[in-house]
Amino acid sequence: MATPRGGSRRAAAATSPGTLSGTMRAMTKEALWAPWRLGYVQGHEHGPSGGEIEPSRWREDADRECFLCRAAAADPTHDRRLGVVERTATSLVVTNRFPYSNGHLLVAPLDHRATLAELSPAQLLDLQARLVRWCGVMERSMQAHGFNIGLNVGHAAGAGVPGHLHWHVVPRWPGDVNFMPTLAGVRVLPQSLDALWEQLVHAVRGRDDGDGAAP
Repeated sequence: MATPRGGSRRAAAATSPGTLSGTMRAMTKEALWAPWRLGYVQGHEHGPSGGEIEPSRWREDADRECFLCRAAAADPTHDRRLGVVERTATSLVVTNRFPYSNGHLLVAPLDHRATLAELSPAQLLDLQARLVRWCGVMERSMQAHGFNIGLNVGHAAGAGVPGHLHWHVVPRWPGDVNFMPTLAGVRVLPQSLDALWEQLVHAVRGRDDGDGAAP
């Protein structure tokens, strides 16, 4: 049966294994694809924010719609529900509700601050110390082989919470990004957020109990 001129060639090219393989390579090369985050980026999805947890006392200048401010002000008894793995006098470390990969953490100041210039030298130093500490924790407890660490300042730069600075710490392993998210829109995360919280908190407690010093 006759086919439209060029139609069979176009169909074959669109469905051939070689073309599909080439497309996959083009999409995945040196990129961490996370299509499940689209709803969050566009503001349609917010995930389990712990919004039903009302702090008895908010920090000064806190934004009550900000999940980081809520976690910073909440009683530590709610840390598991809010994903808080560490809080210091000036900083907060929480699990990301929309992770790029397993173990994705957010490191933020307790105060609602939008720019680096608004942070004191002591706050900046403590935040960098949190990054060092939690990379070490995940290297030991999750055998992470590397990390992507980034900070988006301002809405135009892609900040999901532009009013509250936060560093992303994404552990990486060889071959940790595959065809599932890019073709099927499905993410394969081997661990629930609650199990991740428990693993990280226990790893820190075990080390602190063992030598009395922070990693």
